[in-house]
Amino acid sequence: MLTKRVKSKIVAEHQKHDKDTGSASVQVATLTRQIEDLAKHLKKNPKDNHSRRGLLKMVSKRRKFLEYLKRREPETYAKIIKKLGLKK
Repeated sequence: MLTKRVKSKIVAEHQKHDKDTGSASVQVATLTRQIEDLAKHLKKNPKDNHSRRGLLKMVSKRRKFLEYLKRREPETYAKIIKKLGLKK
């Protein structure tokens, strides 16, 4: 789970304007951070199947946001892929 400080820092890096907290690029960035944290947790706790299911749901949600960005805003898609270090 992201703390308020960490989430606001991520939002500040990826927002398009001052009050942007829900654009696809911001959501991809926050989901990526949550996925990284949960992956660390699952390496320590490999039998935690409930969290594994949550991880799969988050990965799927991020993939859908990325597909949307690729269709609607290809330059933003390329920028966020490079910045977050994700595969295409």
